[in-house]
Amino acid sequence: MRLFSAGLLAVLVVGRASAAVDVPGTTAVRGKPAANAVVWLEAPGAPAKSARPKAVLDQRNLTFSPRVLAVQVGTIVEFPNNDRVFHDVFSFRDGKKFELGLYPVGVVKHVPFDRAGLSRVFCNIHPGMAAYVLAVDTPYFAVSDRDGRFTLTAIPAGTYTYHAWRPGGDILTGSTAVRAGASLDVAWP
Repeated sequence: MRLFSAGLLAVLVVGRASAAVDVPGTTAVRGKPAANAVVWLEAPGAPAKSARPKAVLDQRNLTFSPRVLAVQVGTIVEFPNNDRVFHDVFSFRDGKKFELGLYPVGVVKHVPFDRAGLSRVFCNIHPGMAAYVLAVDTPYFAVSDRDGRFTLTAIPAGTYTYHAWRPGGDILTGSTAVRAGASLDVAWP
């Protein structure tokens, strides 16, 4: 995965230090909230921490849900077909490459995301279906909600390199100091 620093704006508000803190933040594009942006911290040597060793990218009403899924490397992503038609889910371009083949309603396929990278996910039968799975090599990551808000949880205090990605945007990179009361606001120009 290539990392870019393109027009990065980051604002950090710092308070008192503590052992592990939650860091709330926002993502924006040209001043408007950016939904479905992924923010993660580099943390070499951090213990594997996955509250959900499995994640789900559902198929329903000819749509993937969620549109953007962030997972820690090593996570198995389930692809259930909860639609009323067959699907053929695949990712050939970047990140994890796979094709699940044609499968009917009620069947669940599994894909281990065993290395960091962005996977663009599509359906061979329904060209309008698209989603993203971003596998990151850190336990510290979050996806912004529709209002551009996110929270990085249980982060040990310290200084980190952070990255932020959104569909259609470059990966932004910066540095942040994590302490009690800190927040992280990331914006694309």
